Amino acid sequence: MSEETVDVHEQSNGDGSNADVTLADLRHEVRQLISDVGRPIRRVSLRAGTAVIEVEWESSGAVTEAPAHAQAAAPQQYQAPATGSGPEPAAEPAADRHRIAAPLVGTFYSAPSPGAEPFVNVGDVVQPGRQVAIVEAMKLMNAVTADRAGTVVSVEVSDGEFVEFGQTLIVIEPADGSE
Repeated sequence: MSEETVDVHEQSNGDGSNADVTLADLRHEVRQLISDVGRPIRRVSLRAGTAVIEVEWESSGAVTEAPAHAQAAAPQQYQAPATGSGPEPAAEPAADRHRIAAPLVGTFYSAPSPGAEPFVNVGDVVQPGRQVAIVEAMKLMNAVTADRAGTVVSVEVSDGEFVEFGQTLIVIEPADGSE
């Protein structure tokens, strides 16, 4: 793999203080994320003011990632690569079951802190908006919430496991009338 560089343009805020430190921190986090993911990147954009980071990876076969602003409008279904090496993909949930998918690439956490009770267990009844997990990306904790009422049938990933965008995290049996 060729060495990847991140082209960053620093803008001074006039006082020479926190903008450089924040930008340096952002640069470090992006480099760490690129290293952890291990796929070639297409584009990286950083901004220190209000801390905006955009990282776009090259697509790798069947999985296509939409830009962040398009993900909410048009959620995509996770598709396992047609052929190749790697772990076997998990079976798709039954047609009458609903999957809660990873909203972004990161590390899955089933509980708010190490040693704490998980947000949900198999058999728990969830309502729309209830937090069911966390996906950490670049030291930012992103809440994963249920989007419909139902009963948790399975948790598909282990605590601390790296997850991809669109990967099934939790499967629920929808409550009557919630489809």
